[in-house]
Amino acid sequence: MLTIALPKGRIAEDTMRLMANIFNSEFKFESRKLILETPNFRFLNVRNQDVPTYVEHGAADLGVVGFDVICEKELDIVDLLDLQIGKCKVAIGIKNSDELDWSRPDIKVATKMVNITKSYFAKKAVGVEVIKLYGSIELAPLVGLADAIVDIVETGETMRENGLKVAEDIMESSVHLIANKSSFFEKKSKILELYSLLKEAVEDGR
Repeated sequence: MLTIALPKGRIAEDTMRLMANIFNSEFKFESRKLILETPNFRFLNVRNQDVPTYVEHGAADLGVVGFDVICEKELDIVDLLDLQIGKCKVAIGIKNSDELDWSRPDIKVATKMVNITKSYFAKKAVGVEVIKLYGSIELAPLVGLADAIVDIVETGETMRENGLKVAEDIMESSVHLIANKSSFFEKKSKILELYSLLKEAVEDGR
């Protein structure tokens, strides 16, 4: 049996739909249950940010999570496949009236993606003070907490509604299938079988 950690919400639903197409069987969590067991799989319903942790520590053999989370967590896992769902960007947002000034000695940035932010600003050779927030990040520039934000952008609507604009894209992200390193060797045939089916489905656009 393979244990697969899925993030709660839309990505889990899209993944379950993909799995249903492959195996011609319905996969669905009941009500508030966090575990779904089938003859061949055990699905865990966890927070998006926690998926790589479950996988790295072996509580799950496989996980489905955004590439941005993989980069942010910097965990020791196997990145198997881009599932081509949940596409978005990680971007820098600023107030509509501002411009991003890379010549400044330091910039205050509010974000939940601390490592991605520090890495990007380091490549630009610009000093950055990162203020970690867990939600309502768009508020930070509006009340003077930060000069800019780094956040996930799908359509940009949330930023626009709050008087912000995208100043620069940092990276593109989509949902990836990841594996625990030990599981990848111990259950390699089962994992590669699922990998092949998923890869074929993704390429067919199912």
